[in-house]
Amino acid sequence: MQLAVKDTEMQRSHGRATVGFALQSGTTRLRDLHQHGSAKALMPRRFDGTAEVVFLNTSGGITDGDSLAYDIALGAGAQVTATTQTAERAYASRSAAGHATVTAQVGATARLDWLPQETILFENCHLQRETTIDLAADASCLLCESVVLGRHAMGEEPKDARLTDRRLIRREGRPVWAETVQIDAEFLAHESPALLGQARAYAVIALVSANAMDALSALRAVLDEPGTRTAASGWDGKCVLRILARDSWPMKKQIARALGVLGAGPLPRVWQM
Repeated sequence: MQLAVKDTEMQRSHGRATVGFALQSGTTRLRDLHQHGSAKALMPRRFDGTAEVVFLNTSGGITDGDSLAYDIALGAGAQVTATTQTAERAYASRSAAGHATVTAQVGATARLDWLPQETILFENCHLQRETTIDLAADASCLLCESVVLGRHAMGEEPKDARLTDRRLIRREGRPVWAETVQIDAEFLAHESPALLGQARAYAVIALVSANAMDALSALRAVLDEPGTRTAASGWDGKCVLRILARDSWPMKKQIARALGVLGAGPLPRVWQM
C-alpha cells in the first residue's frame, strides 16, 4: 500500500531588531532597543564618541518564507557604524522568497556607516532584499553591500540563484541614489563582461554627503588590489565604487582599503581583517 505524501509546512524564521541612538554630551549613546525573533543587536564598546551596532540572525540564514528586518534611527549629530556579525546566507528555497529589509533614519548632521558583511548565495536560493536610508538635509551616510556566489574554496558556483536587491537613499524624502540588482539562472548563464563575466563576488560602496565628490581622487589611488576590477565615480554629493572579483577575499581586502579612505572611523572589529 502506498501512502500519499503531502508537502510538510516547515517552521519559518522571523526577526526584527530596532535600535535608536542620540548624541548626549558629545557621545553617541543607545536610546532605544527592541529585539524580536531571530534578529538581535549587540553594542560593542567604543571610546571615540561614536557608536557601533552589530546585527545578527540567530537562525543562521534565510530561506523561503523567512523574514529579517533591521531598523536604525539616528538623532541629530549621532555617528553610528552598523554591521553584521558574520556573512548572511541565502539558502535553497522550495518556491517563495525569503525577505530581508534594512531601514535607517539619519537626523540632522548625523552620519551612518552601514557596513554589513557579505551575503552568500547558495544554489536554488531565492532572496528579496531592500535597503532604504532616509537622510536629513545635512546628514550623510556610507553604504557598503557585497554579494558572493557560493563558497569558492568549496568549489561552489551556483547556476540557479535568485536575488532581487533594491537600494534607495533619500534626502528630505527625495531620492538621491537608487539601484536594483536582479540575479537569476538566465543572468548567471551569461558570461558577458557587461554582467559579472567570470566574477563570483561583487560589491557596491556609496558615500552620500555634501562633499562626497572630494574623496574620489584619494579613493582611486587605493584601487589596486590584485584579483579585482573596480570603477569609481563622483558627482552631485555622491561617490560610488563598484568592485568585481573572482573570490571574496581579494574583494574584502579592496573593500577594506576603500573604506579606509571613505569611512568615518576604523572598520568594525567583527570583520577580522
